[in-house]
Amino acid sequence: MSSEDPYDRPAGGRSRDPEFAPYPPPEPPRSDGGWSTTTRSREPRSYAQDAPDHRPGPGGGLDAARHRETAEVEPYDRSGRLFFHIVFWSALATSVELWWLNTPSGSINTTADILIAGGRLTGMVGGFLLLAQVLLMSRVRWLERWIGAHSLLIWHRELGAFLLLAILAHAGLIAVGYSKLTNEPVVAGTWRLLNTYEDMLSAALATGILIGIALLAIRAIRRMMNYELWYYLHLSTYLVLLFGYGHQFATGQELSKPGFGRYFWAGLYFFVIACVLWGRIIAPIAFNVRHRLRVEDVVPEAPDMVSIYISGNRLDELDARAGQYFRWRFLTKGGWWQAHPFSLSAAPNEQWLRLTVKVVGDHTESLQYLEPGTRIFAEGPSGVFTADRAIRPRALLIAGGSGIAPIRALLEDLPEHTVVIYRSRSEDELLFRDELDWLARARNAQVWYVIGSREDPAPRHLFTAKGMRELVPDVRRRDIYLCGPPGLVDVSMRTMRKLRVPRRQMHLDPFEF
Repeated sequence: MSSEDPYDRPAGGRSRDPEFAPYPPPEPPRSDGGWSTTTRSREPRSYAQDAPDHRPGPGGGLDAARHRETAEVEPYDRSGRLFFHIVFWSALATSVELWWLNTPSGSINTTADILIAGGRLTGMVGGFLLLAQVLLMSRVRWLERWIGAHSLLIWHRELGAFLLLAILAHAGLIAVGYSKLTNEPVVAGTWRLLNTYEDMLSAALATGILIGIALLAIRAIRRMMNYELWYYLHLSTYLVLLFGYGHQFATGQELSKPGFGRYFWAGLYFFVIACVLWGRIIAPIAFNVRHRLRVEDVVPEAPDMVSIYISGNRLDELDARAGQYFRWRFLTKGGWWQAHPFSLSAAPNEQWLRLTVKVVGDHTESLQYLEPGTRIFAEGPSGVFTADRAIRPRALLIAGGSGIAPIRALLEDLPEHTVVIYRSRSEDELLFRDELDWLARARNAQVWYVIGSREDPAPRHLFTAKGMRELVPDVRRRDIYLCGPPGLVDVSMRTMRKLRVPRRQMHLDPFEF
């Protein structure tokens, strides 16, 4: 039995040392129709004693996990989400109220008046939704803790559709209404409108950019683009905010004159811009100055997978948890301009961080050749795919492909008796098997390896309500953590709905951007 620390790794690390065996040798897995499992026996010795944890105190490691499981599971504070809802709808109602107060009784009599009033109203709503969109993607930590990274992404997409409809309605109603008011054809009236009023050309340009961003959001188009192109094109949202500001305050009837409406909207803009500056510039710079991250080692895990070990200053003060991700920018000659999100594949500790990357493109392929000492500019930590979001004392973790990275990290942080289902097409594609087997014994957990194609009988049966209940009888009384490709997440969600697992017990970290 090795007495090495299970979290150590061979120095130099370009290939694993065959003599290096930090984990206890796994028992032969028992097979059951395409499923295999590793579980701790009833009367085992403590493998945690054989491999003492070098990460003292809360924040990661087996000691911290054992300490947490002695207390009751404490649900995270959901009051932040409720507060955000209240503030959002109150601010939107205030914006509509400004339109109402600036529309005198009896001023809407003709068709042109109705169209222009509708254009003003949709303009106010559209402007507010634009600010909300930018705020949702500002990366301020308090908002992510309140809402959740996945929920923020969903809200951002859904609000984007309403924003586009509001802005198109605003432009169309104003154009048609003004044409009727001046008794001109729509094209001629629109041209006159653009050349008469201040900042109308910038408003038209902002509308065009917004339509372009909406087209990029179509799933079929987004899948054809690489991450970098999509990301930098999406940043043009800030131009919409800039051009929209001048248009609103120059020609908006509610904002063009001094008064409550002008100050209220100026405050909204100030707050959103301050959040963007803090979340995307100030906080990341402060984080990197404090921790000075750099590549420590690169270790192959599989033919197309590598783990990158990262060292830095004061990692014991790093406010990160298992299951979270960072946006990593490796400061190499050809990669400094690209930042990609990768989850931690081990619970953070005071000596190093680890991320595990699947080679799927030019950028990820280049990460295999990173040299030790390469500087890193990171943003984060982000995400709420963490143990403190659990509301039940036990958990079920479901992973597919490289989605095992945050799941493997979470296994360190969750209480005992956790069940892991690891879906893979073949045994050769399994990652961290030695680590998972060791953690299963040390954490009194079960790890099920579900191997085969989606058409094989065993995997198909498992991801049915009956199969899942057979494998995890108390599934409804567990928190469910899901991370993997869309197909796995979708089928797992359908199975959980059939089992009537409450939605608040579902925690997602899907592969999407």
